[in-house]
Amino acid sequence: MNRTVAAEVRKQVSRDYGSPQLTKKRGGGHHPLPLTEVVEPVDFEEYVSSHAPGVEPGPLRQLMEFPQDDLELLHLDKECITLEPPLPEEEDSLDPRVRDALAVYTDDWLVIQRKYQRYSTTYTPHNSERQRERQRGLVKQTFELDEAAAAERQDDQDDAKRRSVSLDETPRGSWASSIFDLKNSSPDALLPSVLERTAAEDMDRRNTEARLQGRHSDLLGLYPPPDEDEAVERCSAIEVPKEHCGQRIMVKCLSLKFEIEIEPIFGTLALYDVKEKKKISENFYFDLNSDQMKGLLKPHTPHIAISTLARSAIFSITYPSADIFLVIKLEKVLQQGDIGECCEPYMVMKESDSTKHKEKLEKLRQQAEQSCSRLGRFRMPFAWTAIHLLNIVSSVGGLDRSDPDSDSERKGHGTWNERKKKGFERMSIGEDMCNFATFRPATLTVTNFFKQEGDRLSDEDLYKFLADMRRPSSVLRRLRPVTAQLKIDISPAPDSPHYCLSPELLHVKPYPDLRVRPTKEVLEFPARYVYTPHTTYRNLLYVYPQSLNFSSRQGSVRNIAVKVQFMAGEDPSQALPVIFGKSSWAEFMNEAYSPIIYHNKSPEFYEEMKMKIPANLTDNHHLLFTFYHISCQPKQNTPLESPVGYTWIPLMQHGRLRTGSFSLPVSVEKPPPSYSVLTPDVQLPGMKWVDNHKGVFNVEVTAASSVHTQDPHLDKFFTLVYVLEEYSFPFRLKDVIITEANMEGELKASMAALRGALLDTCVRFLHQLLNKLIQLIVYPPVIAGQIVNLGRTSFEAMTLLVNQIHKNLEGNQDQHGRNNLLASYIHYCFRLPTAEPAVPPSGESLYATLSRATARPSSLHLSRSKSISNSNPDLASTPVSPDEEVQRIIGSKANDRSCNRMSAFLDSVALFSLLHEELALQWVVSTSTVREAALQQAWFFFQLMVSIMAHHLFLTSKLDVPRRQRFPDRFVDDIAALVCAISADIAGRYHKDVELVERLNSSLAFFLNDLLSLMDRGFVFNLIRSYYKQVPIAPLPNPSSLNALRMDFTRIVCSHEHYVTLNLPCSTLSPPASPSPSTSSTTSQSSAFSSMVQDQGVATMFELSVPFRQQHFLSGLLLTELSLILDPDGEGVFFLHKKAICAVHSLLCSHDADPRYTDPQVRAHIAQLYLPLIPIVMETLHQLHDFSDFSPARVRHASAHTDDADPDSGNTISQSVAMAIAGSPLPLPLSLCVCLHQAGRQSSSLSAECSRTLLVCFLWVLKNADAALLERWVSDLSVLQINRLLDLLHLCVSCFEYKGKKSLERINSLTFKKSQDMKARLEEAILGTIGARQEMVRRCRERSPYGSQENVRWRKNVTHWRQNTDRVDKTKAEMEQESVVDGNLATEASLIVLDTLEIIVKTVVASELKESVLGGVLRVLLHSMAGNQSALFLQHCFTTQRALVFKFPEMLFEEDTELCADLCLRLLRHCSSSVGSVRSHASASLYLLMRQNFEIGNNFARVKMQVTMSLSSLVGTSQNFNEEHLRHSLKTILTYAEEDLELRDTPFPEQVQDLVFNLHMILTDTVKMKEHQQDPEMLIDLMYRIAKGYQNSPDLRLTWLQNMAGKHCERGNHAEAAHCLVHSAALVAEYLNMLEDCRYLPIGCVTFQNISSNVLEESAVSDDVLSPEEEGICAGKYFSESGLVGLLEQAAASFNMAAMYEAINEVYKILLPIHEANRDFKKLATVHGKLQDAFNKVYNQRMFGTYFRVGFYGCRFGDLDEQEFVYKEPSITKLAEISHRLEEFYSERFGDDAVEIIKDSNPVDKNKLDANKAYLQITYVEPFFDTYELKERITYFDKNYNLRTFMYCTPFTLDGRAHGDLNEQYKRKTILTTSHAFPYIKTRINVIHKEEIILVPMEVAIEDMQKKTQELAFATTQDPADAKMLQMVLQGCVGTTVNQGPLEVAQVFLSDIPDDPKLFRHHNKLRLCFKDFTKRCEDALRKNKALIGPDQKEYHRELERNYNKLKEALGPLINRKIPQLYRTLPAQTTNSYSRSSLRRVDC
Repeated sequence: MNRTVAAEVRKQVSRDYGSPQLTKKRGGGHHPLPLTEVVEPVDFEEYVSSHAPGVEPGPLRQLMEFPQDDLELLHLDKECITLEPPLPEEEDSLDPRVRDALAVYTDDWLVIQRKYQRYSTTYTPHNSERQRERQRGLVKQTFELDEAAAAERQDDQDDAKRRSVSLDETPRGSWASSIFDLKNSSPDALLPSVLERTAAEDMDRRNTEARLQGRHSDLLGLYPPPDEDEAVERCSAIEVPKEHCGQRIMVKCLSLKFEIEIEPIFGTLALYDVKEKKKISENFYFDLNSDQMKGLLKPHTPHIAISTLARSAIFSITYPSADIFLVIKLEKVLQQGDIGECCEPYMVMKESDSTKHKEKLEKLRQQAEQSCSRLGRFRMPFAWTAIHLLNIVSSVGGLDRSDPDSDSERKGHGTWNERKKKGFERMSIGEDMCNFATFRPATLTVTNFFKQEGDRLSDEDLYKFLADMRRPSSVLRRLRPVTAQLKIDISPAPDSPHYCLSPELLHVKPYPDLRVRPTKEVLEFPARYVYTPHTTYRNLLYVYPQSLNFSSRQGSVRNIAVKVQFMAGEDPSQALPVIFGKSSWAEFMNEAYSPIIYHNKSPEFYEEMKMKIPANLTDNHHLLFTFYHISCQPKQNTPLESPVGYTWIPLMQHGRLRTGSFSLPVSVEKPPPSYSVLTPDVQLPGMKWVDNHKGVFNVEVTAASSVHTQDPHLDKFFTLVYVLEEYSFPFRLKDVIITEANMEGELKASMAALRGALLDTCVRFLHQLLNKLIQLIVYPPVIAGQIVNLGRTSFEAMTLLVNQIHKNLEGNQDQHGRNNLLASYIHYCFRLPTAEPAVPPSGESLYATLSRATARPSSLHLSRSKSISNSNPDLASTPVSPDEEVQRIIGSKANDRSCNRMSAFLDSVALFSLLHEELALQWVVSTSTVREAALQQAWFFFQLMVSIMAHHLFLTSKLDVPRRQRFPDRFVDDIAALVCAISADIAGRYHKDVELVERLNSSLAFFLNDLLSLMDRGFVFNLIRSYYKQVPIAPLPNPSSLNALRMDFTRIVCSHEHYVTLNLPCSTLSPPASPSPSTSSTTSQSSAFSSMVQDQGVATMFELSVPFRQQHFLSGLLLTELSLILDPDGEGVFFLHKKAICAVHSLLCSHDADPRYTDPQVRAHIAQLYLPLIPIVMETLHQLHDFSDFSPARVRHASAHTDDADPDSGNTISQSVAMAIAGSPLPLPLSLCVCLHQAGRQSSSLSAECSRTLLVCFLWVLKNADAALLERWVSDLSVLQINRLLDLLHLCVSCFEYKGKKSLERINSLTFKKSQDMKARLEEAILGTIGARQEMVRRCRERSPYGSQENVRWRKNVTHWRQNTDRVDKTKAEMEQESVVDGNLATEASLIVLDTLEIIVKTVVASELKESVLGGVLRVLLHSMAGNQSALFLQHCFTTQRALVFKFPEMLFEEDTELCADLCLRLLRHCSSSVGSVRSHASASLYLLMRQNFEIGNNFARVKMQVTMSLSSLVGTSQNFNEEHLRHSLKTILTYAEEDLELRDTPFPEQVQDLVFNLHMILTDTVKMKEHQQDPEMLIDLMYRIAKGYQNSPDLRLTWLQNMAGKHCERGNHAEAAHCLVHSAALVAEYLNMLEDCRYLPIGCVTFQNISSNVLEESAVSDDVLSPEEEGICAGKYFSESGLVGLLEQAAASFNMAAMYEAINEVYKILLPIHEANRDFKKLATVHGKLQDAFNKVYNQRMFGTYFRVGFYGCRFGDLDEQEFVYKEPSITKLAEISHRLEEFYSERFGDDAVEIIKDSNPVDKNKLDANKAYLQITYVEPFFDTYELKERITYFDKNYNLRTFMYCTPFTLDGRAHGDLNEQYKRKTILTTSHAFPYIKTRINVIHKEEIILVPMEVAIEDMQKKTQELAFATTQDPADAKMLQMVLQGCVGTTVNQGPLEVAQVFLSDIPDDPKLFRHHNKLRLCFKDFTKRCEDALRKNKALIGPDQKEYHRELERNYNKLKEALGPLINRKIPQLYRTLPAQTTNSYSRSSLRRVDC
């Protein structure tokens, strides 16, 4: 700890490099506190009350205090989804349980909310949608970059090809014509008042006003929104509690047709889950019979309700799975015969064979009619089938997807074919495939039904059938089907379908017309638990008779029907009409029958009877089952139904609804009176039972009820509570009698037993349960006159419940680990129990009633007393930290509290607890397990407490009371103790339970945030301070996670909607006279800024001084955190940087977006809260990312620190990460740390994203702060600091530079952040600080796609929704908008920089520091001009620049030449802008610059020189340079000169004119260059010519040589670029040599000869032409020793890229003496290292250029006509490639048919060519060396460097053909010489000399034979040997079939001695060649024999045979000698053999 503090103090002292600020004595007795200590905050309430806001109610007024209506209480109507509210019918006499439940379901929501919270980021995040909203209606800024791009596109569309202009030999066009052009062009608009002289002050004022007009007010609205992943304060909106609903599908039954129609058929639909073996929906009954069939049943159904006519149903599926089936069961009217017999006709007969079966059908119809009329009430099972839902949902394959809207009928025939079609592999599909919410609607026609089997009707059997159906070889398949056609439609249900009935038959809205046939919502029975609380009243009962065993029952009992009735009493008339009718029936019935199975004594049933049960159930309500025997045949004296048994189920017992499975005995006789209270299990006297009272009837009863919990534990708890409320002692509960004596014990036991209750049920009744627990805390019950304190028990029960819900419902949590259900309970359902429970009848109650008006009686201070029965929890268990601070907050009242708690009990004091006080108390005193449980879910209790406090304030109308008096001290102390204890937990456990601590930390922060709206704010500040004291910034083993916790905490607290007000933005920082903050000195009375404040006040405002941190408490905390995290000596890990910066960014965004703070005056006050950010960012300058890399290559100015920075430093891993990887537990020793930091110091340690965000925040403060204040601050800064500030502004310009539409199209914003993000995640993972919360956030983000746009790669599983939220291919409009925003941001950022520069200049004028600072200011200005700027910004930029030059001309014209050069270059660049307004301003600036230069010294040589050079370099380098625009600007300058009256009589106008004309000449050259922009050779030629024209102007020649080097580099011609640089260096050397004789410098060009012979052309033209001493000559930065060194270094680098390593050596030979002379050993080491590398690389395989001769013929080529060049092309260029390139290029220029390539290389006859065509002749040439040269040129490099002669050969015959027989074949060798040696500064060089040699046929033969012999020799001696190659060559030499092979040559030339004596010598030479040849063949054969394997022996023998034949044939020819040759010859004949006789010399 000490180390950190010490470092802090040190830092504090040395912070500003001994700037005036810190050394000034601070007022007051304040010792600066180190930043790691938290200052004591101002007493907020005191401060606010004593500084009553000024009278003026202006915009500042609202910054003083929270608004009056800060909290509001809303009654929100509960939405009812049905037309009639779902209420029980008997509303008046409800029992309390139902009454309470109904209150929960029907009361309105009571919501207390902070009215202004919408302005905080908690619920309204800054996401991209919101940003887009704010960016609407932005003005599009004009950027030249975009204009140029648009123009370029335009150019591409104009197809007119430009003609090549003839280049005349003069380097310039004619002077006169150029002037004529210029005079005739038009100027741009002149700026008014440019020529007027105004005072500097007026000029500044005018400029400032102009600059402030039309500015964009919110800077951050233009910047990408803060990263959502960092938004810890973000809470998802709390959902309104609503009933659960699964995925909904709609099933419509369209038609049902059988082969024969003889009787009505009824259908039932229900869903079954095979895997869970569960029926997952209630039944839906439908009836698709024709009217005729329905008519048969008329007598039995007199009244049909419309609700029973539904044919479509909506099913809800919560747990979709592949195992769900839609089961369809059909029934028909009961008739005689078993099911099989009744089905038979349907299986056999067809309506179509009616003739065959006519009579039979008639008979069947009659039978059916009889059955219907007699037995119409009864049904029998008939047939069933099932549809596998998965096939419908996922049948992607079975559908023609071409037309997505077509409701294509999918006609699978029955389930089988449908499944065959899919193949069975689908069946194992996982649940993810089953999405029932979205699938293509399908219409199915089901054709096969299975007949029901009487003994297999139970659900168990059904599950077996369904499982079997999924098997390929199903048993069912072998059965004979009942054929029918059922058409049904299955589709996803619409969101709010019309005409829908709820399961209770209520009309669901919208229900436009009650007469329309309805759709029914089918109640779901979810397959697994669904954890959702009930929100509506529902009370349904389902009865399922399962089986009956009457086998032992005597008498005629075969066709058994079960009749079920719901009885309210025992009289038959008390059967209630509560049973829902089936299809085509009455709505409610009072009885229901089960289907009958013919002749079966022990039937099974599948019936479901649904009932709507009354709300008040008494012990008399019961279900009565009556069993009947139905006689199917009408017999005499036999009744239709005869009762054969009775049984019943009483529904209520001990206050509980009885549900479950029952096995009941059946009585033979009617039960006796008052049977209903007992169960049938009781043996009643004199009753006769079937089968000896055994259980023979199985039935299941289930309830879907939101009144009855059906859980024993819950039921018991509720029952006891109601017993207590009603005071109905004694009460019987099962076997216990509850009396006053055992009530307390039982109640506590029942609360403890709640943990045993089913979680599902607890959640369903959550609201009632929590309400009751809370009520027990608030109103401790009075039992027998004794108050029973249940606070503790209730608190425990509550914590356990809350914990259990969290543990089991993980998926239901938001990113802070809060459960939605609980959150929505607190937010919507919670209300303070105000009405006390009913008064017990005995009248002993002591409950106090609390009306809204009464305040709390003073006597109530004892309300916390415990009842005696409750042991007193000892106070010592409160975890109190030893920290004296905390002691002070808590301790003052601890003693008198304990005795309060002891006091026994009260006799007559009205008593109830205040809930928040009780909660806080219980929490503080809770012990181990309960405390742990409460900690786990601290958020719940915190939120509950806040909610209670707010309700309490409304209830007691205390909102207008001063905050200090709102809550009693005891409660305040409890809160303090709680916060201290929890802070201690956070600090103590953060490395053990990361997840818990993260949740705890954010819960605590939210709690304090909430308290700021309710309690004494000064007190809350102290709580925050105590948190900080306990969670220190400490160098623990792993501090970063603690720091991350602190950061999150700070961010959440600061996200308060009144954050600004809480920081007292209008207070002035006067150091208080005494340390106590409450008595503040008088100066702070003034609300706004008073200029009286002494300047030391300004200093404190801009640093984190104690007064600043006290007054602006929260903002001080935030900036302190930021400062500590960014501290380069600190442990700031990357992800912490991001956290801290993001927090500030997010807050500033809120201010910008906040409508309350739009007034600039208000903004200035808010900016005051962030002033220390400016110095903080200045401190981190060296850690920021260097943005100049991203911008187009520009010279970064001298002020930058990054000269030697390691370029990869951005990717270094921070030290603590390195340590974690190395596994070191301790931080490094100090010394080592320092080294590490020093090393990383220059490098950037903040990512690009963080730096950019930090800079935008910095600019925000500069933009919004009060300018006068900034001025006063800057005037106090040292030069060093101002330079720092300038560097920072320089960086801002690069950072926010506009990148252009094009680049936006290229990059997606993702890439920018991704790498950095990876780094952060890596660090988090390594350091283990990632913690559960971030994980949680990520998990939640995956569920809710409001996440940010990044990190897709971290979570592979997120990509599915990412594709829609973040498409990479943005639409055109989005791109357009993005560029508009980007342009506005760039403009605003640059303007803020400009404003700040103006402030700096202003303060500098006043003080004496100016000289050193002004250069920096101008540099930043120039840098901003260099980037892509908007026209708007440039106008202001130029006005500022003009003002600056006006005020300080000497800065440019006397000191630094470089600034002047830069300025000229920038101005000229803008003079050629395509935007008119920019040109106007730039030309005005340029003119004034000349004028001022002239005024200083009556000549403007410097500007003239600089402008000329600038133009040259601009012209050479700029791609999209437009001479037309520049011509306008030149004309404008001329116009200014003409109109400038003051200087009319001086030589100035004339000088301007000269300069302008000279510039115009350069421009004209440029036009030509532009013509040839596409022809690289021509372009370079032109540049070469222009450079040559500047032979006597070294600066300009140098400029053009560099332009050429640049062009070459662009095209990858590194050798040529190197030579340009070598020439430049030679030029510089020449002039340096003239200036001073320095022995270690090169003597001039001569020294460079070894590099290239071409360099001599740089030798200085005679001295009289140019003397380097003249002003303005050789003034460029390159004409110096360092310039020379730089050029040579660049040259070496280019040679290295060209792989010409030998040349590098020559370059360094010149460089080394210079370094040696300077004793620069570091550089020497580098150079020698580079040389070593170069020499090592010499042996690499290298390829240099390929050369071609290109001849141009035809007048189309202009001055290229009849010129020949040698072109140097990249290595391995084929002839076809260069031909194609040139042909294509010139075809494009002259037209396709105008260009022709001459295919041969013969001399061209100009007369035979078509005058309208352009001809190209292209020939491959090779370097040619004379024999003597080859001795020098040994290496490959030698043979490819300094080349001037080239050769190519052309074969011909005398009669004009190219090829002929051997004896007629001649060859022409052409040798070309070029004007310069390759490589040169250009890639094509003119041919200046041409020589031809002609070889006669015999000489050609000699060359051929020599070549063959060489090949053989090479193949033989090759090492390592290559057998294949050798055999190929041998085969070519000795193979018999070789055409024109050696043998033929010998026969042609050697068989006869030639007649011409001139040929004797050749004859002899050829003979010797053959001798050599045969010897080589022999060597080769020998070698081959050694190389071959056994498999090639035969081949080798063949070769030998061929060789011997050849040798034999050649023998006589070789050995013949020419006798004449061996005579002595006369001397003169020797000449005749010399070649010259056959030479023809050309050129």
